Amino acid sequence: MTPAAFEVFATLLKSRSGLAIGPDKLYLLETRLAPLLRAHNIVDLEALALALRGGGNAMLAAAVVEAMTTNETFFFRDDKPFVHFRGQVLPQLAASRPPGAGLRFWSAAASTGQEAYSLAMIAAEGQALLGGRRVEIVGTDIAREPLARARAGLYTQFEVQRGVPMTALVKHFRKEQEGWRIAEPLRAMVSFREWNLLADLRPLGQFDTIFCRNVLIYFDQPTKSRVLEAIAERLAPDGVLYLGGAETILGLTERLVAAPGGHGVYRRANAAAPLSTAVPSAAAVSLGAIASAMKAINASAATPTDSRPVSSLRSGAAGAS
Repeated sequence: MTPAAFEVFATLLKSRSGLAIGPDKLYLLETRLAPLLRAHNIVDLEALALALRGGGNAMLAAAVVEAMTTNETFFFRDDKPFVHFRGQVLPQLAASRPPGAGLRFWSAAASTGQEAYSLAMIAAEGQALLGGRRVEIVGTDIAREPLARARAGLYTQFEVQRGVPMTALVKHFRKEQEGWRIAEPLRAMVSFREWNLLADLRPLGQFDTIFCRNVLIYFDQPTKSRVLEAIAERLAPDGVLYLGGAETILGLTERLVAAPGGHGVYRRANAAAPLSTAVPSAAAVSLGAIASAMKAINASAATPTDSRPVSSLRSGAAGAS
């Protein structure tokens, strides 16, 4: 492939998804775009680049961006953020919000939805703690096909075995011929939208907790800063942001600071008070069954390498996937 052709792909991916690729990633283009070449009867990447030049083929450009994203994700992935969310964030939110006030959580780069539904299971198990508050979970991504799967809420036996505790499987899923479907009460709690993290995030509203894990690692420094600044604006004054274990805010934004009690956990720099690091209350510990099962499952299964570039974007990315 000529340098000019490679630049067509690099520019398209950077502008549409924030994904930064260099010449050393040529193999990714060859591997991930091969099915697209066959589907569109295009002879090679050089010809595909030619078809993309000038921006006249929006559908083809969108297909290229989606093909370059991966959707590796599973339920309760890297369980520590979920343990922290369940044990510290939910009790803090329940204590600080007026009675009856709803809570909103955002799973950015939601991919096929496992992260969003994991949050829904924790919220459902914590209703006694939350006092019956309405919980809204928004999952976003830029890839349409994974989002369609997320909305359907139907997962294979392999997918549920990769992270769903047996107690949660029985309580929150329904067995069907094609697999396991998320039960209606959880599906009613979660909505999915096609959204790009590089787009205006203001229409999404404000969130009490944001999960944007394993997304920033695929961006260059300016894009990381831009996305973090935009996310900080969407975070409630006392809200919490979760990033991936290999991600940081250092040198990228002054609007966020590390929150005590967990790695990869951040809050707004102007927050009135940090999250408490106290031992969770008895009500919070009532969710311990899911946590214990999550730990057992994660300890017995190797976590695959995350290579979810734009899943990242997917704000609609594992983080995400």
